[in-house]
Amino acid sequence: MIRTLVLVSALLAPLAASAQDLPTAPYLPLELATQAADAALKACAAEGHNVSVAIVARDGATKVLLKADNSGPHTASSATGKAFTSAAMGRDTAGLAEFIASKPANDGLRDMDGRMVIQGGGLPIKFGTALVGGIGVGGAPSGDIDAGCAVTGLKAIGAATE
Repeated sequence: MIRTLVLVSALLAPLAASAQDLPTAPYLPLELATQAADAALKACAAEGHNVSVAIVARDGATKVLLKADNSGPHTASSATGKAFTSAAMGRDTAGLAEFIASKPANDGLRDMDGRMVIQGGGLPIKFGTALVGGIGVGGAPSGDIDAGCAVTGLKAIGAATE
């Protein structure tokens, strides 16, 4: 019996060592997060909108928050909430709002976490199929405009836009 355990341990030891060499889960580098936020902010500014743009990591932690001069006091929390919601749910916030409106039983999603903002303007940040975070824009006259600026941010870093 002891010989068997020693033999099995000897055979599995290389597997344990190679498991440590596996790549870690994808993440969003700060440099890319900053580039995405800057591009989104500039896209909205070019249209005359003073917004805030937030980028959160996959775990929901804020990595970047840019607030345009003369943006409203609510825009930072709106952008952060939209980014958080997209990262948490892995989908765009406008689509999530439609999903909730389509069936009253889904309304409980609004109360899952107090940080969630379910309005247009939040998009997940994905590279391929890997969800690495969320981008949120708040402060333009509509969620569609916020989302358009967010798409510009995603394109700036080569992230998926659908």
